[in-house]
Amino acid sequence: MTNTSASRREFLRRMSLLTATAAFSGLAPLTAEAARKVKPRKIAPSEKVNLACIGIGFRGGEIIRDLYATGHCNIVALCDVDMGAPHTEAILKQFPDVPRFNDFRQMFDKMASKIDAVSVGTPDFSHFPATMLAMSLGKHVYVEKPMAHTFEEVNLMMKAAKRYGVVTQMGNQGHSEANYFQFKAWKEAGIIKDVTAITAHMNNPRRWHSFDSNMKSMPPAQPVPSTLDWDSWLSAKPYHDFNKDYVNGQWRCWYDFGMGALGDWGAHIIDTAHEFLELGLPTEIDMVYANGHNPFFFPYSSTIRFHFPERKGMPACDITWYDGLDNLPSVPAGYGNVQLDPSIPPPGNGQIVPSKLNPGKIIYSKELTFKGGSHASTLQIIPEEKAREMESKLPVVPQTTSNHYANFLLACKGQERARSPFAVAGPLSQVFCLGVIAQRLNTKLKFDPKTQQFIGNDRANELLRGPEPRKGWKYFYNL
Repeated sequence: MTNTSASRREFLRRMSLLTATAAFSGLAPLTAEAARKVKPRKIAPSEKVNLACIGIGFRGGEIIRDLYATGHCNIVALCDVDMGAPHTEAILKQFPDVPRFNDFRQMFDKMASKIDAVSVGTPDFSHFPATMLAMSLGKHVYVEKPMAHTFEEVNLMMKAAKRYGVVTQMGNQGHSEANYFQFKAWKEAGIIKDVTAITAHMNNPRRWHSFDSNMKSMPPAQPVPSTLDWDSWLSAKPYHDFNKDYVNGQWRCWYDFGMGALGDWGAHIIDTAHEFLELGLPTEIDMVYANGHNPFFFPYSSTIRFHFPERKGMPACDITWYDGLDNLPSVPAGYGNVQLDPSIPPPGNGQIVPSKLNPGKIIYSKELTFKGGSHASTLQIIPEEKAREMESKLPVVPQTTSNHYANFLLACKGQERARSPFAVAGPLSQVFCLGVIAQRLNTKLKFDPKTQQFIGNDRANELLRGPEPRKGWKYFYNL
């Protein structure tokens, strides 16, 4: 690289950071075009990816350990709004000499030139700003599922990934394991074809099942823990007073912050069907059943039917989602064992109840029925007699060359293609956003995928975008 090109690159980096800094202080952005010209650093196959980590406790910490264990990255920065809390201690001890930050904006301001990629392991509602700023600076991004909290945020993230030319990966790990390669091979071989209906189910206890559905308001204000930067935790969302039932995983319970059981587990259950059946966006989302519906947190139980129209010679298909302890779907004759697959990770709040139906899916085609689990679990043809009949016709399923974390880092170096980039994971995440809107409004909705608007429901259309970002945070929506 010449001195001139290096100087230009540094100028563009600084211009982008100045633009961000101006926005944070309430001033108008400088030149957005300068930020758009920043390109990712080319990383040689022999090099390691310099990774900054945003969110280092709970699931964020697990992501960091899994990425680091691949041997393909250096951890160069750690960022968390609750740095010093008990749940961040393990990562801080593992990487004691790595620079630490409470605010990702400050991290990029000080260290952008030393970062190639970032992991974003924060609550659903705060994925968007960190991811957008990272991409605008030419940084590759691994972001936990679901991609974002609103339909419009996902749209902006997909467009930004394409505009900035960065590698992206959403954290649905099964997309790099046996489930992914089997579904792809069986679809290409014509084993999976003419699918007309899918049942998806996750019926284990959730954090909000102990809440009172007659709740009249959001929880009252409590003192903010001394370690927590509450203002940064809220990110772009409207101000809420602190309450312990918002943090440390509890955020998943609330419409204002999380995506419920659907956003949490949908990406592990229907991801391969959505991609390889090319389902895209539904035209109807019907809230068939809701137990414990209220304005603040997710129902105790939900049944949501998504209707996907005909496409590319494939028949229309309905996905019906079931969650809740009392809301198990019926299973077809010959389903077999309903006991849990021990390889499926437990929900975030701890345990899977052994007596419940295995989290997963049943896929109905015109000729065959398939039974599947979650994450990497592979499909079985049912009943067993039909499986034995089909055995000789099944194609060889290739082995994975890398797990989900290695796949991302190798993609950053140009050695592989990311398997769950935003172009693939985005429409899937938008399906969850549409489902959550139906849950929140407890109604049937008609949706036009071309205009990306609901038909005849103004409130639902408002929720596609969500509330206006707080002062100082709107900048990220213009990157």
